[in-house]
Amino acid sequence: MTHPTLPGHPHIAYQGDTLCIENVRVDDLAATYGTPLFVYSQAAMQDALAAYQRGFAGRKLHICYAMKANSSLAILQFFAEQGCGFDIVSGGELERVLAAGGDAGKVIFSGVGKTRAEMLQALQAGILCFNVESEAELEELSAVATAVGHIAPVSIRINPNVDPKTHPYISTGLKGNKFGIAHERTLAVYQRAASLPGLQVVGIDFHIGSQITETTPYLDATDRLLDLIEEIEAAGIPIHHIDFGGGLGINYNGDTPPAADTLWAQLLAKIDARGFGNRQFVIEPGRSLVGNAGLCVTQVLYLKPGETKNFCIVDAAMNDLPRPTMYQAFHAIAPLQVRAEPAQTYDVVGPICESGDWIGRDRSLAVQAGDRLAVLSTGAYCMSMASNYNTRGRAAEVLVNGAQADLIRSRETAADTFRGETLRARTAA
Repeated sequence: MTHPTLPGHPHIAYQGDTLCIENVRVDDLAATYGTPLFVYSQAAMQDALAAYQRGFAGRKLHICYAMKANSSLAILQFFAEQGCGFDIVSGGELERVLAAGGDAGKVIFSGVGKTRAEMLQALQAGILCFNVESEAELEELSAVATAVGHIAPVSIRINPNVDPKTHPYISTGLKGNKFGIAHERTLAVYQRAASLPGLQVVGIDFHIGSQITETTPYLDATDRLLDLIEEIEAAGIPIHHIDFGGGLGINYNGDTPPAADTLWAQLLAKIDARGFGNRQFVIEPGRSLVGNAGLCVTQVLYLKPGETKNFCIVDAAMNDLPRPTMYQAFHAIAPLQVRAEPAQTYDVVGPICESGDWIGRDRSLAVQAGDRLAVLSTGAYCMSMASNYNTRGRAAEVLVNGAQADLIRSRETAADTFRGETLRARTAA
């Protein structure tokens, strides 16, 4: 019997006709915890992290996990235990890092819209660095730090105007994007930062996008970054660390991104040739550490034949898996139990009252109502972007390590979704 292809999932595979994650039958997890259900492989995350560690062997390196990809506490705990820092974009994410046992001194604070309250929170926590994204933010951070007698370590995010050749919604390094300082303004902004009270220039940063599958954008951006460092240091402003961001893609559907260690061997050869090989490096991988480590289990509710489309209606929806709706993204879909009967072509859709609530289009599946399916490569930007639309509780989550499976998030109830809301006081008739 032919089994479906599972791209990019060495720890998610069929044993016989049953889909397993590491040494655990996924169907058993669904039977225990219900559906929709997110399940993650710890071994897959460990392997992904190890590729970065190999690529930077012998170098001074901070790996700061970009937690917006998946901010579940147990996932953060795992990376903290591996010695990682964190790339955050909100005060709430900083609170999550600390709740998971992370070290504030290994935190990079990115994002274009930091509030004064968030700046103060991060200063008091003692974070590693602020990645500043605008001249106005630089002035505001100086004022906040000075008012409380702190020194804010800053790195300025430059916009190198390099096309990452990815979806426009997750491209961040072009002139038309909201992120970073224009390449041409970099020296002037660094000079202003060096003159402001309450700030200490410690680094330089770029991040050109997400789900990047080619090396050329990284190489081009690195050349521009190194040119700028030479120009800034010639003006008397030392750069202590170089932050290359993240954005490396994963295999969703036959994608062929370079392995992390392969990519960094090429980048470091360029960096060494320019004389910067002994610097402190910072990288901020997110999707590439967790994306292929996760799957979402969903149950088939109904099969609905139509004149032009057959629909496989499942209990997971766009509130659980927003990427197809938001980015027209592809996720492989595979049965937990392989059937011998002929397959049919279906659009796999959820129960939410939106035509945009689809999980996969034109998929060949041999399924019946009651069967369970796995939506693959859902470790990144799924649970972290999940919502309660249609008053749907967010799914439960399980982390698998070998033969051990731990519930790391309980399924939300309807009451959970409106906790914190209040009814107005009734007025007398």
